[in-house]
Amino acid sequence: MAIRTRLKNLTAQDVSVLRVVGAHLGCLAAGDLKQRCADGLGHDSRRWAQRKRDLTGLSSSRWAGSITKATHDQWALARRGLAAHVQGLQAGIDMLAHRLSQPVGQKGTRRAPGGYRTRQEWHAKARRLACLTARRAAALADFDGGRVRVVRGGRKLLNTRHHLDLAQLSQEQWRLRWQAARWFLAADGESGKRFGNETIRVTDDGQLSMKLPAPLAHLANAPHGRYLLACHVSFAHRGQQWADRLAADRAVAYRISFDAQRQRWYLTASWQYPPAPTIDLAAALAAGCVGVDANDDHLAAWRLDAHGNPVGAPRRFSYDLSGTADHRDAQVRHALTRLLHWAETCGVKAIAVEDLDFAAEKTREKHGRRKRFRRLISRFPTGRLRARLTSMADRTGITIVAVDPAYTSRWGAEHWHKPLHTPTRKITRHDAASIVIARRAQGHKARRRTPPPPPDQSDRAGHRSAQARPNVTGG
Repeated sequence: MAIRTRLKNLTAQDVSVLRVVGAHLGCLAAGDLKQRCADGLGHDSRRWAQRKRDLTGLSSSRWAGSITKATHDQWALARRGLAAHVQGLQAGIDMLAHRLSQPVGQKGTRRAPGGYRTRQEWHAKARRLACLTARRAAALADFDGGRVRVVRGGRKLLNTRHHLDLAQLSQEQWRLRWQAARWFLAADGESGKRFGNETIRVTDDGQLSMKLPAPLAHLANAPHGRYLLACHVSFAHRGQQWADRLAADRAVAYRISFDAQRQRWYLTASWQYPPAPTIDLAAALAAGCVGVDANDDHLAAWRLDAHGNPVGAPRRFSYDLSGTADHRDAQVRHALTRLLHWAETCGVKAIAVEDLDFAAEKTREKHGRRKRFRRLISRFPTGRLRARLTSMADRTGITIVAVDPAYTSRWGAEHWHKPLHTPTRKITRHDAASIVIARRAQGHKARRRTPPPPPDQSDRAGHRSAQARPNVTGG
């Protein structure tokens, strides 16, 4: 959980101290990151302790702990990104090799694409295969050797320095953003300490103070080498939860950041919730289930009872994935919030979603000419949607059930779309797919009903059918 507020009414002295402390700790963080990258795979707990001891004399033990932890997390993130890059290159190589092995002009199938259209395209893709193979070999060598490439402040902002005209920035404006991005003013919380944090402390009455590093102790205006800022801190969002943690002296991590574009200072408070206890799947599905079919612009949801029958009308939760990353993230969070609130009103304790993964589909080698489709699956938030829904549902007591996404849309259209589509209720294929997803989580078959054999029908003139049970074979 993370909440943010703006630091208002800061004096010139406060701003000066924040800049000096942020620059000093940022320099220490940059040096520590250099050492961590140099250690590579040979890093261990002994080396971590040595790095922390080296930083303690230049700051404090708590500042040193926050810096080393942030450095390790940044190195680990870069390594995961390198692993994903290697995986993406391998997917492209496999697809190129498959298509090059097909005859020129060979048509594809539903499961795999065919050959290339012309001999010229085949030749160009053969050259690209050699290029990707070389790039994968270089990336794999870096991964095996533990080498990562990290830019403190962000590679995007670094590359902006070479295109100031396109970014409509002066050199001074860019320099201010670059410095602000490289400052370090973050401290981890510690349970049992006063107000949950000894380094950056916010009291229950809103007073913000921080422990100054040893070389900057002469800037202190409070006892014990602390600097008390003139602003008053309050959180409008989840402020009561934050206040409860302060009263119980539970850990709260703080981060002070500067928005160089708006010329504003912000304080972010964050903490972790304990993991929710795992409940039995049968108990979670006892009150029914909500099936969710994720699409490019909306979530299609339908509630099912414990027997696999749709109840009520389908619901749609729309979002817009155009614009900036922050805008897309906010849209996804808002749609998931509405979904969880509706599930709570329905009284269900489980939400079924598809376990989608487009990692192998995002390569341009499979859908090279279909640029619109490539753009669609590239921006589809499969991992983010699943991760956010799981973390948000943890606080509501709702269980998330991931199911196999194979043929959900096809079987939903075949078995559920026509019977539920009426002149007064228009449903889509996505609504029908949400029913199949929920039934699959409950253990039911996708098909709507199964008719008994003709000799066993009680009414010879008509056709009697019964609800399919989980052990019934067939689609």
